[in-house]
Amino acid sequence: MQTATLEQARELGLLSEEFDKIREILGRTPNFNELSVYSVMWSEHCSYKNSITWLKTLPRDGSKLLTKAGEENAGLVDIGDGLACCFKIESHNHPSAIEPYQGAATGVGGINRDVFSMGARPIAQLNSLRFGNIKTERTQWLLKGVVKGIGDYGNAFGIPTVGGEVYFDDCYETNILVNAMSVGLVEVGKTVSAAADGPGNPVYIFGSATGKDGIHGAAFASKDIGEDAANDLPSVQVGDPFWEKLILEATMELIATGAVVGIQDMGAAGITCSTSEMSAKSGTGMDVWLDKVPLRQADMKPWEILLSESQERMLVVVKKGMEAAAEAVFDKWEITHAQIGVVTDTGRVRYYMNGELEGDIPAESLVLGGGAPVYKREWETPAYFEKIAAFNDEHIPVPADLKEVAEFITSLPNIASKRWVYRQYDSMVGTVMQSTNRPSDAAVVKVKGSEKSLALTVDCNSRYVYADADKGTQIAVAEAARNIVCTGGEPTAITNCLNFGNPYNKEVYYQFKHAIDGMGKACRKFDTPVTGGNVSFYNQSSDGTAVYPTPTIGMVGVIEDPAHITGLGFRQAGDILVMLGHQREDIGSSQYLAKYHQVELSPCPYFNLDEEYQLHQALKQMIRSGWVESCHDISEGGLFVNLLESAMAGRLGFHIHSNPVLRKDAFLFGEAQGRAVVSVKDELTLARIEETAAMHGVPFAVIGRVIPERMVVDAEDWGDTATFADTYDHAIERSLRR
Repeated sequence: MQTATLEQARELGLLSEEFDKIREILGRTPNFNELSVYSVMWSEHCSYKNSITWLKTLPRDGSKLLTKAGEENAGLVDIGDGLACCFKIESHNHPSAIEPYQGAATGVGGINRDVFSMGARPIAQLNSLRFGNIKTERTQWLLKGVVKGIGDYGNAFGIPTVGGEVYFDDCYETNILVNAMSVGLVEVGKTVSAAADGPGNPVYIFGSATGKDGIHGAAFASKDIGEDAANDLPSVQVGDPFWEKLILEATMELIATGAVVGIQDMGAAGITCSTSEMSAKSGTGMDVWLDKVPLRQADMKPWEILLSESQERMLVVVKKGMEAAAEAVFDKWEITHAQIGVVTDTGRVRYYMNGELEGDIPAESLVLGGGAPVYKREWETPAYFEKIAAFNDEHIPVPADLKEVAEFITSLPNIASKRWVYRQYDSMVGTVMQSTNRPSDAAVVKVKGSEKSLALTVDCNSRYVYADADKGTQIAVAEAARNIVCTGGEPTAITNCLNFGNPYNKEVYYQFKHAIDGMGKACRKFDTPVTGGNVSFYNQSSDGTAVYPTPTIGMVGVIEDPAHITGLGFRQAGDILVMLGHQREDIGSSQYLAKYHQVELSPCPYFNLDEEYQLHQALKQMIRSGWVESCHDISEGGLFVNLLESAMAGRLGFHIHSNPVLRKDAFLFGEAQGRAVVSVKDELTLARIEETAAMHGVPFAVIGRVIPERMVVDAEDWGDTATFADTYDHAIERSLRR
């Protein structure tokens, strides 16, 4: 085969110095097949070449971690009772922006395969979605397609979607974000590694046949979206949840036979990625026979087979002599399969087609931490920081009619109920593990056969991160932990999905570097190490418009006793309302300031990591002592939205008095962090709450009481809860009908 050229390398997204490095590694000029392999494996999506330097600074060790970040396909933490929780979050942004239904659906499929390829059975899914202006035709098309894709795939696959978040901001108009998280359970010691040990062991592919869909998908995810993005449609994969269900069951049964040496799903870069990564992990090699790969399209070229990202495919190394046991499982589930190679001791991946050697590459040179290039890009402080620093809330008038502001806030797409979205997901499909129907700050999933439950959440307020990448990312971690604590759980570990613009943009790289710094600080404070995740750069249009930096945090916590599960809804009229945490006169980066006053640039809201930690310790003690009737953290929309959501969930109301020292709009709608509202039954319990708060150095303030069905602020009756609930429940549907 003819040697490749520098021009071809550039067309495939490689730099000239990278082409030179490939020639140095091989000791010759690569052919086109080999160049194609390097182009996907050295793409940002696969190699993390612009991010790995900073990712290595994150805390990746912990007493409950069973694998370190990057060691396996997903994170693994010990949750006790001989069980481990396996979880991961990943992006499928670019495909979803081009073909929202399939882009989102295959994102769900891929993240579930990461979990069950380790031997864990998925039990729950969550997602974090970001769209542009809900009023535009494009956003509505994307929203409907993404939600239907997630719902159709998850419901058919049989794994419930139990939580998530949906945001709308203009910066996501072109580049939407679709981050999918999967959570599974496995017995400790029964996981499987993505290894290719044992020269002579056969290598099988099983699942769907290979087609041309998704070719260069990894490279597509490593560039900006331009006006000709529709031409990248072949880079979008096509999913089939029914195949995925068969593959899940076959994988579980295959592992149980003891025939599996190692297994990995085929995600980005397809056969190329799985063969090279598994070989490099074990220090072995593979001879792969591309003509043996089951195809659904005729006359596919070697590089097309290697780079295809057709979905629902797995690569498994089987113990020599146990081929019949493995094939019996494949035949039982009527799954397409073939032996396509053998493990070698060469340290190289060699690709053959009809007996002809089509590629010969050192496996180590393709992977993260091996020969793949590593860059530390330059960064500079964003110019818009000057405008943020110039913000002065004295120039923002306090509206005369704060009830009208409350009605406006309630109708905002970022605040209002996402019921239009989640009613299309089946939260109970295939499982009876949902612990409670009481709404809570984190999703709660019962661990079958145990008293424990998992508390699950995904969190990130990207407006905060845009204002201050370090502090904003600390807040993302803190809010995830706070949601789990408010629900009665103990935060255990995180996975992350880091969504940013083009890393060659110095301001974007500043955001990325400082976001990693902030994440590390918060994870160390809360003892929630990073188990792995995903970096998604190039969420930027060809005109240079980037999304807000969005480091989405997926967190898992453990609730030891079902009695600790705490809902956010008020329980009964007469209960006393207590705000815990520091009250600050702060409207920075709030939905109130951004949407009501149309001020886009303002400081990140007040946050103190030590104070946040103290709040969590106090809340854990209060909840585990049985003193708390409801608990809800204060986040987007401020105290008013906190109280409204608790009132609606309990079909009750509230009567509160504001803090006379603070601006009333800041008291009601400000988003200063490190705060939560708890409701308690009586004065005796209140005294215990106050004593515990003081013990932990947490400010304590009685702000009112739960009352039947109405909302009263100071002396002003704002009406009945049901009226606000109607706006809250239907705002998104009404926006979509316009």
